[in-house]
Amino acid sequence: MTMLALEIGAAGFAVSRLDDDVDDDDVLRAPAPNRGAWKQCREMLLAAAAGQEVTSVGIGSSGPIDMSAGVIAPSDIPEWQAGFAIVDETRKLFPAAEVRLGIDGVCISLAERNFGAVGQTMDALSISVSHHVTGGVSVGGFAVVGRTGNAGSIGHVLVPGFDDPCDCGSRGCVDAVAGGVAAIRWSRGRGWSGTTPAELVEAAGAGDETALAALVRAGTALGRAISSVAALMDLDLVVVGGLLAQQGSALWQPMQEAVATHARASYLHGLRVVPSPLGEFGVLAGAGVLAVTAVQD
Repeated sequence: MTMLALEIGAAGFAVSRLDDDVDDDDVLRAPAPNRGAWKQCREMLLAAAAGQEVTSVGIGSSGPIDMSAGVIAPSDIPEWQAGFAIVDETRKLFPAAEVRLGIDGVCISLAERNFGAVGQTMDALSISVSHHVTGGVSVGGFAVVGRTGNAGSIGHVLVPGFDDPCDCGSRGCVDAVAGGVAAIRWSRGRGWSGTTPAELVEAAGAGDETALAALVRAGTALGRAISSVAALMDLDLVVVGGLLAQQGSALWQPMQEAVATHARASYLHGLRVVPSPLGEFGVLAGAGVLAVTAVQD
């Protein structure tokens, strides 16, 4: 029985078999090409399957998605922005497989509950701050999916004090300030020469004033958004991971300060904001949960 997990996001594609002996080196990764994205993705899925019959595939994709239709429209893959029927194409590739699709934030929520810091906490918010800000909400121990499958999209929560334009067409979304793509764009507009989220974190740690300012802005915006969502959902746990939120990142102090300033309702006094232990494997691990549960249903 061969099960596969597929991640689709700003960094490209990641594919893995779900076997006990699989480790980090077995994960196939590649950037999404400007043209021929499905060809690249298809080749990676076939390579991971290694000629074996595939029984299930879990797919975690950046949004927006239409979960019931099996269609994704990730903003970072131009030829799929109008919509790509990823579930149908995967079923054609593996006719015997059950295929399940979830937005990246829902996958992160599933991964944190099964493998990460959420554990037995019933109500929690799980966030990844990498190229974009994504997140998923657990209520009563279950990941909230929503009407179209896009629930938990904290990246599009509006934050007071910011008016940066967002790729969604709005202004002041937390992703427009705290997402890696946006933070890099803001920094480069002020003379910083780096190009990746990892470089931004490293530069801030080394004392670069522009990079540090970008992460302070990001942390402040993120903390304000966390405070709003925690108050709305009556949460006591928020788990934060991703490239910009790795241990030691300059994002953490302003984020925690913003939470302390704004999460002041009496029922939020026990709110904890903790780092994720999953690194960059949250979405892929959550896609694996989708694949496993597909064959159990």
